[in-house]
Amino acid sequence: MSDFVVDASVAVKWFMLETHDTPALRLLERPHELLVPDLLFTEVANALWKRVRRAETTMRAAVATLATLDAVRFQVHPSRPLLPLALELAAGFGRTVYDSVYLAVAMIRHCPLVTADRRLYDALAAGALRSHLLWVADVP
Repeated sequence: MSDFVVDASVAVKWFMLETHDTPALRLLERPHELLVPDLLFTEVANALWKRVRRAETTMRAAVATLATLDAVRFQVHPSRPLLPLALELAAGFGRTVYDSVYLAVAMIRHCPLVTADRRLYDALAAGALRSHLLWVADVP
């Protein structure tokens, strides 16, 4: 079984028809350990709120999506202990602390962060963190 950290850009694809939703769904279909910081739930809720505001979904559907997300078997890591490393990563690599919390989990657990965030991936894929990143379309 492989371990993967998944960020909110991937988790949202499990519930919304978007580019790269099929490879994102593969993470749910295979025996993977999915690792997330507790921040994931807030970020997914925020993405759903944006879709409600743009009338792309209803509030009822957004709330139902959150309930479905609760059924996914994650290994959840509290964000607070990750913040010192996340802050160092953010400062060192010019990324947000939010993104760096996911990277911190990947580094601590020695596994890749699967992301569909093109800006994050492009900024880090060629550098020192490349072994901790996996583009969503490249999920095995």
